[in-house]
Amino acid sequence: MRIAVTGASGLIGSALVPALRADGHAVLRFVRGTPKQPDERPWDPARHELAPEHLSDVDAVVHRAGAGVADHRWTSSYKDTILRSRTDGTTTIAEAVAASGRPTALLSASAIGWYGDTGDQVTDETGPSGRGFLADVVREWEASTQAAEKAGVRTVHLRTGIVLSHGGGALAMQARAAKLGAGAPLGSGRQWVSWISMADEIGAIRHLLLEDVEGPVNLVGPAPVTNTEFTRVLNRVVHRPTFPVHVPGFALRALLGPFADEGVLIGQRLVPAALQRSGYAFTHTDVEAALRAELTPA
Repeated sequence: MRIAVTGASGLIGSALVPALRADGHAVLRFVRGTPKQPDERPWDPARHELAPEHLSDVDAVVHRAGAGVADHRWTSSYKDTILRSRTDGTTTIAEAVAASGRPTALLSASAIGWYGDTGDQVTDETGPSGRGFLADVVREWEASTQAAEKAGVRTVHLRTGIVLSHGGGALAMQARAAKLGAGAPLGSGRQWVSWISMADEIGAIRHLLLEDVEGPVNLVGPAPVTNTEFTRVLNRVVHRPTFPVHVPGFALRALLGPFADEGVLIGQRLVPAALQRSGYAFTHTDVEAALRAELTPA
């Protein structure tokens, strides 16, 4: 297949591109600015600019571009950046895919923020949208693929959970704290964590490019854990003890602002029902195996 990828330089994209090439696919990377490599093509999501002819030889698109949710404090301005970086980019991709008449599949990044706080309720892709800023963002984000769906393009919403990677994201920060002996449960510690290993994040995307699946797909591992259990396992993997103390919610709110409630203290007990129905075989089915794969030196 000939596959176009946006967000190719990000944490997930930079792992996805070589994996797709190793599978034998030809990969094109969409970049902002002037292309400098033969495999690069230009687009400008903020201006809604992507020439349909740049997709005329493409079989599928994996769209991953978007501003980091936890990269900055949630000011009104940055919240707008989070939303617009997703809706503008996704609308641009979807409209170009529809106009080109060529790609038959669009795998578009999304997030488990769709569900809001699910508490202890085990939830699959049929779960309703929740409340909060992130749930509002994800609703608009997923709606932005409408042009491609109306054109009959198989569209998948990749509702990604917490990706476990030593190279960045939440785990990189948590692992640094744990190695310093400061790994402690956050808030009550009872909130559920829906994680996925980097190997399975990439494996699931590769799988979904080839399977006849559409609609929302939870990219999470099959066994979510509480924050307390996650902390205990992480500390065990890095050979540090877990002390009977928690980081209080008020301290997290003071440090992180509104993101604390929606990104750290929230509980989401999600399962990958659509992915499992499609026949995907997980590389890492428990959190300890996933953490050891990322944090144990080869």
